[in-house]
Amino acid sequence: MQICTNMEFTKSFETQVDKLGDKEQKTIMAALKAVENSYSPYSNFKVGASLLLENGEIISGSNQENAAYPSGLCAERTALFSYGSTSRKSPIAILAIIAFDKDKKQANTCSPCGSCRQVMVEYEHLQKTPYKVIFCYDDKIEILESATQLLPYAFHF
Repeated sequence: MQICTNMEFTKSFETQVDKLGDKEQKTIMAALKAVENSYSPYSNFKVGASLLLENGEIISGSNQENAAYPSGLCAERTALFSYGSTSRKSPIAILAIIAFDKDKKQANTCSPCGSCRQVMVEYEHLQKTPYKVIFCYDDKIEILESATQLLPYAFHF
């Protein structure tokens, strides 16, 4: 894996990424690139998210903070709302999320907030098929087979 950012990674993380399939690696690399567009001057917590569509297209998002809290938006929702605000027809296959702290070290957590979980589940419901969710922590990569695993009691549609 060739990482082209000024962020710090553990050897364990790089080894785990190298063991993943091409699609998973492509989605993670896009999330890494999205981190560079994070606007997070208040939390200093940079998050990138990317969607891999079944047609191979990538859509990315990053967290965007605002002085008028809570006017900002999480990386997961910027990516999903970008997807939803267009006429794209190809379903989402994978969503990858990665975060870095103020010292540019990979975060040991990047679990989505409740709002993001609801949006993730709703997009999965809309496309009538689950998509993988990949969390990239500093010491491990976790892959869920469905966004519904994050919110078993989602609001009904």
